[in-house]
This record gives sequence, C-alpha cells and structure tokens, in this order.
Amino acid sequence: MNDSNLRTLSFGEDYSPTLVDKFGVWLSGRQLRKASTFNGKVVADLGCGYHATFFRTILHEIKTGYLIDVSLASEILKNPKVTAFQGDFFSGLEKIPDNTVDVLMCISVLEHLWDPELALKEFYRVLAPNGVCLINVPTWLGKSALEFSAFHLGTSPSAEMDDHKMYYDKKSLWPLLVRANFKPSLIKMFYHKFYLNLFVKCIKQ
Repeated sequence: MNDSNLRTLSFGEDYSPTLVDKFGVWLSGRQLRKASTFNGKVVADLGCGYHATFFRTILHEIKTGYLIDVSLASEILKNPKVTAFQGDFFSGLEKIPDNTVDVLMCISVLEHLWDPELALKEFYRVLAPNGVCLINVPTWLGKSALEFSAFHLGTSPSAEMDDHKMYYDKKSLWPLLVRANFKPSLIKMFYHKFYLNLFVKCIKQ
C-alpha cells in the first residue's frame, strides 16, 4: 500500500508554528485528553507531525507508542518507548501488528489522504479489542476559515491547505467508518473548534 502523492515534509518540519497553529494543536490536545486516558497503554499517533507535539506530552504516561510521518525529529526517534515509521503513511501503517493498539490518534491527517476508507480499515485492524480510535478532520466550514488564514492572512501554512484532498461532515465520514467495520453504536461524532472541525471517537468491539 502507498499514497500516490507522497508528501516530502512533515507538518512543522520547515517552519515555526504560528499562534493559529498552536491554538489549534492545544484545542485538539484538550479534546484528546477528554476522550481517552493514556496511562499504561499502547498508543499510535498517525501523522503526528515532525515534532510529535501532542505525543510528547503523554510519552511519560504510555507503555509504548507507534509514530508515523514523512519525517520525525531525531530526539523522538531515540526514545526507547517509540517505534517510528518514516515515509509513506500506508507503508508505515501496514507494519503495525494486528490487534495491538489501545488508543489510535489520527488528528488532522485523514483529509490529506487519497484513500481515507483504506486508512480507516487499517485503523480497525491494528486496534486491540475495546481499543479507541480518535479522529479529527476539518469541515467544509473549516475549509473557508483555513484557506482564508493560509492564502490571505498568512497565519497558517499554505502548503498544508494545498495538500488537502477532502473536507468532511458527519454524513460523509460516518459511512466510511461503518464500512471500516466500526459499529454504529460505538461511533460518537461531534463538531468542535467553532464547527470548523469534526471529532470522532470509535471503539473496536
């Protein structure tokens, strides 16, 4: 498996995050901590960004972790708790063993993939029974805000917006989750970040 349009840089690799970026990361982190605990768990952060910013904040809590991104900072690669895969998203994902991940995070990544349904099926595969999948994606309302910030104000990285393949709402993402084998009764979806993002929590039965 591979992505036909491989990125060459990870988020945050070649620039310093703006205040807008930092605020968005903080809001996502706040929601992640509300959605799950991490203590003693095997955690995967898929598309974690060059610095794996949120993952670093939970590193002391987790048992072990998987990271995937185009490239990752050297210090995170040296941590004995971390198994990292650099390069193509799907090539890294297929190396994670079946039924091993307690908490899987895919935050602001699905919109960059040409085959989100395949990604979700892989998420289900790697999750352990009762494992939690946490996803954040921008909505169509978020598209306008993100593009204005990037293309007109310069307060968000324009390369990230140009790499977006899709924006989501509940009606478009829910069927993909069900086709990936998540049970409807174990899917929770809600809008946050002023309706600019959609947050999803799924549990593998």
